Amino acid sequence: MNSSSPQHTDPAPDSRDDARIGRAFRWSATAWGILAVTAVLVIWWMNRPGPQQPTRQTPLTAPQASAPAQVEVPLVKFTDVTAGSGITFSHFNGAYGDKLLPETMGGGVAFFDFDADGDQDLLFVNGTEWPWRGAAGRTAALYRNDGRGRFEDVTAGSGLGVSLFGMGVAVGDYDNDGLVDVFLTGVNENRLFHNEGRGRFVDVTTTAGVGGSTNDWSTSAAWIDVDNDGDLDLFVCHYVRWSKAIDLEVGYKIDGVTRAYGPPMNFEGTYPSLYRNEGNGRFIDISAASGIQVKNPSTGRPMGKSLAVAPVDVDNDGWIDIVVANDTVQNFLFRNRRDGTFEEIGSRSGIAFDAYGMARGAMGIDAARFRNDDALGIAIGNFANEMNALYVSQRDALMFADEAITEGVGPASRLLLKFGLFFFDYDLDGRQDVLTANGHLEEEIQKFQASQRYRQPAQLFWNRGASQGMGFVPVAAEKCGEDLLKPVVGRGSAFADIDGDGDLDVVITQIGGPPLLLRNDQSLNHQWLRFKLTGARSNRDGIGAWIKVRAGNQVLSRQVMGARSYLSQSELPVTIGLGTSTQVDEVTVVWPGKQVQKITDWKLKSVNQITQP
Repeated sequence: MNSSSPQHTDPAPDSRDDARIGRAFRWSATAWGILAVTAVLVIWWMNRPGPQQPTRQTPLTAPQASAPAQVEVPLVKFTDVTAGSGITFSHFNGAYGDKLLPETMGGGVAFFDFDADGDQDLLFVNGTEWPWRGAAGRTAALYRNDGRGRFEDVTAGSGLGVSLFGMGVAVGDYDNDGLVDVFLTGVNENRLFHNEGRGRFVDVTTTAGVGGSTNDWSTSAAWIDVDNDGDLDLFVCHYVRWSKAIDLEVGYKIDGVTRAYGPPMNFEGTYPSLYRNEGNGRFIDISAASGIQVKNPSTGRPMGKSLAVAPVDVDNDGWIDIVVANDTVQNFLFRNRRDGTFEEIGSRSGIAFDAYGMARGAMGIDAARFRNDDALGIAIGNFANEMNALYVSQRDALMFADEAITEGVGPASRLLLKFGLFFFDYDLDGRQDVLTANGHLEEEIQKFQASQRYRQPAQLFWNRGASQGMGFVPVAAEKCGEDLLKPVVGRGSAFADIDGDGDLDVVITQIGGPPLLLRNDQSLNHQWLRFKLTGARSNRDGIGAWIKVRAGNQVLSRQVMGARSYLSQSELPVTIGLGTSTQVDEVTVVWPGKQVQKITDWKLKSVNQITQP
């Protein structure tokens, strides 16, 4: 019987005596308790401190760094050269009033050398008209670089001028013929284009077997060699289970009346896809067998709502692992078991959630050894009113802690809605900085949230190399130029040296408008090294390899990344800044599988071609 239930029978005589004794004891204990509390209060009153000033609640800010005390942010201006460089592309998102979620999510971009002439060309992903609205007519746009940062539209006749409701792009030489191939993701269809040379691409989606399902909404993708067999496999993120009917049935209204773009929690999740390269132009879908299909333990349904991927060797064992940024559900870390399968350890490693155990709206992602030591940082751009994440590996390489606040990339980013995000050394001082491309989903968001804007400036964080305390400093317009911080509806982003001067230039795409091509006009006279890898036993692009430059007591490590940012791909050649120093003690390349190659001949301020022995 429940001890709180009332008793309706009279107790026995002995029990009545016990009750009287119990009541007397309780009253005595209570009296002594009152006397004790009174004594404590009297003692406190006699010894109380003097009057105190009222306390103030201050907004959340990053802790002040203790070393070094003050470091001047360098002056590095970025100049908008979009029109002057010949870029006339403008993104089309298909919006017509029904507020369908894909309309506000797309717009990837890739820097890659499609014609193998040594400079970085540009490919912009585009949307198109919805099929129920008329014939599709918009296409991706391919621009050839003349080596000096001037671009020519060569889409016509390239084979890439096809219409699809495009999202992202991944580039990689999947057949090791020396020409970089292109994979485009989209809503309800993906396309693989084989580079035939002479500026011509052929659609090989069907024969390759990587088209996916007609129900897939694919986002970011990555070319990576998951089994170290020397050819590139393909990992594809999928967002949510979506159709026009589902979207309209969700019927999201931002104020209870006004139709708006619905948040992903209103849509069912999905699984990512993994295609193993068979080496003959064909791929096999090993998604289920490889262990990357994560289910919600409560419902048994697909959990993922994946927007971006960072393929990186997290545990330094020579095998590529896969980190996936998920929107409103936990992030994934797929650890490569080296047998064709993966183990999902996001929760156990500490990157699945924020410090309070909550999932965030994760968009763009990148990974780097930004401290020039063994610690790996995984940075993720999150939704508005959520800070950037910066998960940093601890003594155990598979354990991470979110250090965004103490490193300085957290509080300053909170209000912005972050999409594209990457590490890059924009001032060539040897330390990797962070750039985010930002923009909201709703054109009228300011009417409902006074702190928000539809168009938002990019945000640049300079890595000052603090040995303790805050490592990153937000860069103001007077230090980076107003062009970089021009408010746009930012989405994809990438970097490359477009004009051969050694510094890294930037492109940012936006929804329903032109991109921003930003030339890096730094004049700090810093030294740099640039490397272009050619694999022999490894994949030809060297994707997954680490280049390590030892200079004094620091080791500057850069991985050739098969994907970074959001829906986008930066250049595959690697640039390593040295600041004012010309000292380079050792250069090594650690190829996939951990083959170490020592480089004995290199040139400063030059492109160094490295071929795997």
